[in-house]
Amino acid sequence: MKQIKIALVDDHDLFREGIKAVLSQIEGFEVIFDTSDGYLFLDYLQSSTPDIVLMDINMPSIDGVETTKKALQLSPSLCIIALSMFSDTVHYTQMINAGVRGFVLKNANKPELKKAIEEVSKGGNYFSTEILQKLAFQSIHANQINQLTAREMDVLDLVCKGLTTQEIADKLFISPKTVEVHRTNIFLKTNVRNTAELIIWAVKTNLISIE
Repeated sequence: MKQIKIALVDDHDLFREGIKAVLSQIEGFEVIFDTSDGYLFLDYLQSSTPDIVLMDINMPSIDGVETTKKALQLSPSLCIIALSMFSDTVHYTQMINAGVRGFVLKNANKPELKKAIEEVSKGGNYFSTEILQKLAFQSIHANQINQLTAREMDVLDLVCKGLTTQEIADKLFISPKTVEVHRTNIFLKTNVRNTAELIIWAVKTNLISIE
């Protein structure tokens, strides 16, 4: 099994040590660098590239948004997951636009952290369920966003909020099969592969926000 090499950037020493202890218990994971300072991490990137970066949002010397932007300038293929407090919503959109591949709440359990790292390391995206529930749909005319129909806009809103196909069908009074047709059309029109990528697309196009 290929080791997933992880860098951890967080200014809270106890939290960082706790995350390192959790990750050390997961087969195939290896923390190769950790620091409390974004600038030190940027220096580290001059000579090394981890597979995954767990990035705190709020740090004193340089915050997670700027650290992410600068890190991706140095290494565009870097996979960064934001470590978030539930109250960090003001920064969610900024972090997405900076280029992070997902969000994990700091109170997440080990299975969720493992799932997030594995998903992003494979080229995917990941959002904690609690963050999905904070997505707010913004009303934008369909012809502004790749010709989505009004019904596709309805489905998009509910997909981004994490509802299942059956839940969307029940809410919109349509069949699950029809929901799947709309979902497929949305993915084709927005050129995304899954719900997490759709969320990132929708935030970047100002279609949804995170309140």
